[in-house]
Amino acid sequence: MIVPPTGYTAVGPPETPVDWLAYLHGKLTDQLPDMWRYAQYYEGEHQRLAFSQARFKAEFREVFENWRDNFCGLIIDSATERMAVEGFRIPDTPGFDTDARDMWQRSGMDVLSTGVHLDAMIQGRAYVLVWQGADGEPSIQPVSAEEMVVQYKPGSRTELEAAARFFLDDWGRQWVTLWTEEYVYEVKRGQTEWENGTKTPNHLGVVPVVPFHNRSRLAGDPYSDLANVIPIQSAINKVTADALTASEFAAWPQRYVTGLEITEDDQGNPIEPFKVAVDKLLQAEDPQAKFGQFEAASLSNYCDLVGLLLQHLSSISRTPSYYFLVNGGPPPSGEAIISSEAGLVAKVRERMLYFGESWEQVIRLCFAIKGDKRAKEFAMETVWRDPEYRTEAQHIDALLKLQQLNVPEEQLWSDAGYTPSQISTFRAMRKEDAKAAAEIQKLGPKPEQAGPAAGNAPSEAKAARMAHKPPQGNSGNASRKIHEMK
Repeated sequence: MIVPPTGYTAVGPPETPVDWLAYLHGKLTDQLPDMWRYAQYYEGEHQRLAFSQARFKAEFREVFENWRDNFCGLIIDSATERMAVEGFRIPDTPGFDTDARDMWQRSGMDVLSTGVHLDAMIQGRAYVLVWQGADGEPSIQPVSAEEMVVQYKPGSRTELEAAARFFLDDWGRQWVTLWTEEYVYEVKRGQTEWENGTKTPNHLGVVPVVPFHNRSRLAGDPYSDLANVIPIQSAINKVTADALTASEFAAWPQRYVTGLEITEDDQGNPIEPFKVAVDKLLQAEDPQAKFGQFEAASLSNYCDLVGLLLQHLSSISRTPSYYFLVNGGPPPSGEAIISSEAGLVAKVRERMLYFGESWEQVIRLCFAIKGDKRAKEFAMETVWRDPEYRTEAQHIDALLKLQQLNVPEEQLWSDAGYTPSQISTFRAMRKEDAKAAAEIQKLGPKPEQAGPAAGNAPSEAKAARMAHKPPQGNSGNASRKIHEMK
């Protein structure tokens, strides 16, 4: 458990590192309940018979306690699985920036970047810390919003004034770090007295933390993609819990008997005369006994209501309805898939716009640590993998049409889904192919040459006679005869 100092109660902005830590820790504490709730719904840990009546919980706890019917994970995963950063491009520079790719690969961001997108869409925010590693190279480290909090400068939505991380390791030791533009304040691990921290200058001159906010409004906090989904998911859980309860009590015909004398045991408890679920034949000697059965309850009403709720869930989350198997039958194919996924693709592209700007800021911070002038390259672009699923034939056909518009080959390779490493390999392979073709050309037979170079040049007299050609046509017949007589 993080042990904070006395809460920040002063009027105005904090001035000392301890005041900053107290203020930011209080801000983080206020955000945690919502973030935990979103995480539980994504992971499916929210159910546990939460919507069953009290007496049903006691009866069916062992049967249904681990039951899950969670669509929140599907809604988030259907978007994040289409987000993949291919590389970074700087205008006026051909291809991808190789230095940016090296820093990206060194920190393992091919995998970790997916976690940043996932947390940002689930909890509304995630963070990336950029700092100098032990080897002097930039280090990119994703941080959960459950551990980090930031404060923007007054009136700004892009410039940070301070950031703090409150981390508890596996041994219960707390780690506390504060970043400002001027200094970095660190409390030794396991130290609970935040006043005894160490203050060092911040040579970068900026807070080295990049927020990843999920569509934050200009005058509001970033929100989770599950914010509008959770109420419908809860309704689905309620209806499904009722259906499961009905399946235990009334989904099969229940039999009854009247006019039968009830026998009791020595303790006065009634003895069940039949094993209804086991016995195939029920009989009684008393002529007054009558047997009958209740009609089985139909569960179709529950299915219809769940189907209606799933349609609302699909519309609000912009997830194709066939992901939820709402309409039944086989999934669509071809043009029907492209049409049904238009909303999902548009949502993913919008998230790429927000997250791409943050990744560009991360790379610029990496260049700032290296003292590279590209730290001021604000025209940098994040290159994403195409989020639209198409057949291979459709994709290649579209690229061939783009080639007719004189789109460069390297851009077509990138659009085809090849990674920067593969494209670099293609360049090297093209050079090797050109060298091999040149070598084969040298070894092949030489074509016959005509003209002066082959030693077949006519003499000057013969050349003059060849050049003096008689006039052509009928009108020149007489002149040609005279010429031949001479």
